[in-house]
Amino acid sequence: MRGDMHVHSVYSDGLFSPYAIAERAKRAGLAFFSITDHDSMEGAEEKQRAALEFGLSFVHGWEISAYEDVKIHVLGYGCARNGAYTDFLEARKESGIARALDMVGRGNEIFKTNVRFSDVEKERLKKDAPVHTMHVVRAFSKQTGKSVGELYEGYFQKGKPAYSGLMRPSPVQAIDVIHKTGGIAVLAHPGRIQKTEKEKEALISRLVSAGLDGIECVYTTHTQRETEYFQSLACAHRLLQTGGSDFHFDDGKVQIGSPFFEASHALMERLKLR
Repeated sequence: MRGDMHVHSVYSDGLFSPYAIAERAKRAGLAFFSITDHDSMEGAEEKQRAALEFGLSFVHGWEISAYEDVKIHVLGYGCARNGAYTDFLEARKESGIARALDMVGRGNEIFKTNVRFSDVEKERLKKDAPVHTMHVVRAFSKQTGKSVGELYEGYFQKGKPAYSGLMRPSPVQAIDVIHKTGGIAVLAHPGRIQKTEKEKEALISRLVSAGLDGIECVYTTHTQRETEYFQSLACAHRLLQTGGSDFHFDDGKVQIGSPFFEASHALMERLKLR
């Protein structure tokens, strides 16, 4: 089955509704898709209905924004919104507000602006999901005139002056909560992890020991060599292989259903895809 297992909606930092995403997935010729909003699975019923309306299979998913010394995001699939999820979500909402306030203070000092938390809230289209860094970045974009990409890469990502690392979960904690919600844990876009190949191999081995189930081998910015490299690591560790676009909005570069990805029989069985 052809699918896209990494898409963001208005329930996190994406700009498209679940319905608009499902429509594009259908147009792209997909059989299934997953909406993997940051740190939450809110809007699950709306997402499921949108998929059904277009005759597509849907996998409940989310992407946990985990960090160690660098960003190491973890995708969760087939998860249930149980007590473990609710506790984790509440912690992410609290930490999201704390980080947003921290970033607003740092950003205002850097740019001599007057961005308020209320400005950030205007960028959060769904109030039942956590505040995300991109909500802060978009608020600053409106006051500074700088592009969202320029602001994030130059000031708000890890290692930059307006970044906030307050209360971020670790990848091991992400794997743990994904398993507690009954899902499978997949290392997101490993090609973007700021480590050497040897360091990535050590990281994957450590996460496999913590219960990692898969690797996102097929990804928008992965080169052919990177795709094959991560596929070989997945095979070596007997991990599932997933793929996705990481679509957020129309930028002329990232499209739902690209790059091409087909779920293996093993993945289809784990996700109960038919």
